[in-house]
Amino acid sequence: MSSAISSPDAPPAIGPYSQGIATGSFVFLSGQIPLVRDTGKFIDGGITEQTEQVIANIQALLKAQNLDLSDVVKATVFLADMNEFTAMNEVYAKHFTGRPPARSTVQVARLPRDARVEIEVIAHVRISNPETQNGG
Repeated sequence: MSSAISSPDAPPAIGPYSQGIATGSFVFLSGQIPLVRDTGKFIDGGITEQTEQVIANIQALLKAQNLDLSDVVKATVFLADMNEFTAMNEVYAKHFTGRPPARSTVQVARLPRDARVEIEVIAHVRISNPETQNGG
């Protein structure tokens, strides 16, 4: 059984999709772009600020499932310009410490609302957290 997850601390989905899905022992988050929850607009700044906002949005959704970045087992990073990889990676490395998740990073032709970065993640639910395993 699976259930949609959401968080009032993250921007709402901008289309017909869930912010995330909890199923079994995994949580799959939809790609997050650098939208600020309170304004629905992009955070001011470049790739560094956008990556920080994307990770903050991911953290809000994970927190809604009693998870954090240490529970992420796979991340996919989409960049509008691979020349911004180093700046994105510096922010990413600051947040994914210890055992970083497996990751793919690709350059794409265009991202929603012309974002510079989008990140989607898969998190593993700790066995000691039965509430989340039931989609709660």
